[in-house]
Amino acid sequence: MMLLRSYAKINLSLDILRKREDGYHEVEMIMQTIDLYDVVELTPTEGEITINCNKKYVPNDNRNTAYKAAEHFLKVYDIKKGVNIVIKKNIPVSAGMAGGSSNAAAVYRGLRKMYKPCVTNDELRGLSAKIGSDVPFCITGGTAVCRGIGERITNLRPFVNKILVIVKPNFGVSTSEIYRKIDMSKIFRHPNNRIIRQAIEKDNLDLLCREMKNLLENVTIAIYPRIKEIKRELLSLGAIGSMMTGSGPTVFGFFDDMLTAQNVFVKMRNRYEEVFITRTI
Repeated sequence: MMLLRSYAKINLSLDILRKREDGYHEVEMIMQTIDLYDVVELTPTEGEITINCNKKYVPNDNRNTAYKAAEHFLKVYDIKKGVNIVIKKNIPVSAGMAGGSSNAAAVYRGLRKMYKPCVTNDELRGLSAKIGSDVPFCITGGTAVCRGIGERITNLRPFVNKILVIVKPNFGVSTSEIYRKIDMSKIFRHPNNRIIRQAIEKDNLDLLCREMKNLLENVTIAIYPRIKEIKRELLSLGAIGSMMTGSGPTVFGFFDDMLTAQNVFVKMRNRYEEVFITRTI
């Protein structure tokens, strides 16, 4: 049996460059791993792939990205074995935090260790792009620029130990639905990823908070205005900066001291079920 941590991510920026001929959108995102994780347990079997999760609404069959990752890895490397996957979810579901992608990445890493330790991270990233656009980033995590549909990754200087309060409202968001509603003709101001990268390089949280931008935010807020309310509340309670991650609906706020963050965590827990206090790693 093998236990793996499957870490969540947030976006420090999300830019949309164009709609591609294949229907996907060309993006340039700056992604950051945070210290909030699911636990993925892998046990080799002689035959089939099985999967179980502690959340009833998470599929326990081939609809699950972790199942798809196992099936894909075993097929590509012609491994005549199976695996039992058990997932203990802590990362909110349908939240813009790459929980499912992170689970899939953990399965790829675990099966590599079990069966194919010679496979490189680059090879694993290329393989995992077939399963989902966030999975390649989740293979190694950290701080990175992700381009294309998320599969082209450039690692950045680690932006670690920044305090966060994460708030997930009590509804989920369909990423595909949000992308379908994007009108490129209405995008006039893009994130300045060059300055955001400079802020990361200089370890300058204030500058990052001034510049971070997510082009999906207005699209999602138009459908779910509660997201804007959460942002305003975090800022009014002392967050240096606040933004929606991914396609939402999760909102994070950066704080420069733990005491303020803990007070905000307690206040937000009175209103929302899924609230976390964590750090970038």
